[in-house]
Amino acid sequence: MKITQHSSAGTLTLILDGELDASSSVLLDTELAKPETLQFQKVLINCKQLNYISSAGLGVFISHLQQFQDAGVKLVFFNMQDKVYNVFEILGLDTLMTIVPSEEEATAA
Repeated sequence: MKITQHSSAGTLTLILDGELDASSSVLLDTELAKPETLQFQKVLINCKQLNYISSAGLGVFISHLQQFQDAGVKLVFFNMQDKVYNVFEILGLDTLMTIVPSEEEATAA
C-alpha cells in the first residue's frame, strides 16, 4: 500500500494505491490520526488505485469517523472500484460514509 497526499484550500486528499489490509492499515491509521488532519474542512480519499480492502482497512475508517464528525471534517471517498464499493455496500457503510464517483463531486460534497 502506498499513500500519497496533497492539500489545497482546506482540503486534504489521500490517494490510496494497492491493497488495504491488516498490515497496511497501520500506515493509513497513522495518516488519519495526525492532529493536522483535523484542521482541514474535507479529507478526500481517492480509491482509484485501491484494489482490495479488508475488515482491518474498513476498521481504520470507522474508528476515525466519529472523530472527524466531531471536528467538523467531511470525509469523502471517490473513484472507488466496484469490487471495493461492494464491500462498503454489503456492510452498510455506504449509508454512513459519503461515496461519490468523481473528484469533482467529492470536492463539491
